[in-house]
This record gives sequence, C-alpha cells and structure tokens, in this order.
Amino acid sequence: MSGISDPVSNYMARLRNAQQAEQTYVDIPASKLKRAMTQILLEKGYIKNFVNIDDGKQGLLRVYPKYDEYDQPAIRMMERVSRPGRREYADSDNLPEVKNGLGVVILSTSRGVMSDKEARRFGVGGEVLAKVF
Repeated sequence: MSGISDPVSNYMARLRNAQQAEQTYVDIPASKLKRAMTQILLEKGYIKNFVNIDDGKQGLLRVYPKYDEYDQPAIRMMERVSRPGRREYADSDNLPEVKNGLGVVILSTSRGVMSDKEARRFGVGGEVLAKVF
C-alpha cells in the first residue's frame, strides 16, 4: 500500500528489489521528483543509466542498476528519511552525512532536488528525502 501514499518509498522499493533480483533494468512510474532523484544516483555512480519512456500517460523511468564485478549492487543501502507522516528537514548548517561523506543524502530544497554536497555549496537546506550508500 505504500506505493499509493508514498511514491518515493515505492520508487526506492522497486529499485532495491530489482537489484536484489539482479535485473538488468526496472521500469518505474515517472515524476519530476523521481527523475531528479534518478539523475543524482546516475551522477554519483549508483546506477548505470536511465531513460524516459513515453507511454501516453505519466511516462516511465527505465533505470539500469549498476553491479560490481562480483554482481553485488552498487547501492548497498537506500533509506527513506522523510515520510508523509513524519517530515524531516535539515537547515544548511545541519545537513546529515552518510558514512562520513562516502554516501549521498538526497534533499528537496527551494532550488530543486539535490545532493547534500550541492546543498552545502549553495548554502540551502530542505526536506531530507533519502540516504544512499
């Protein structure tokens, strides 16, 4: 039921399940937020690639998970932080880190969706959507 009330949790679960099953790609219902999150995962090297598929409705994101030479997923941990029932915010001075900066925190800010490193550079805070390592 989480897919209906929380699209971000649904997105993360689909990606996590695809990696567990060692699938070459996974199709996820598209939105601007999910596209931005996927772009961050691509830039940080957690996925191989993604493409937008127009299905005549809201569209799909076809995400290609990344695996190492031992077929282990590049995303070791993906955790939803802010939830519909309990929103989590951080100001620019108190942005969280994952594994002392080795992971990435995905934030929704007034300047759009960005990583914790970008938010520090711009001096903005926002809603802490997810932690990825």
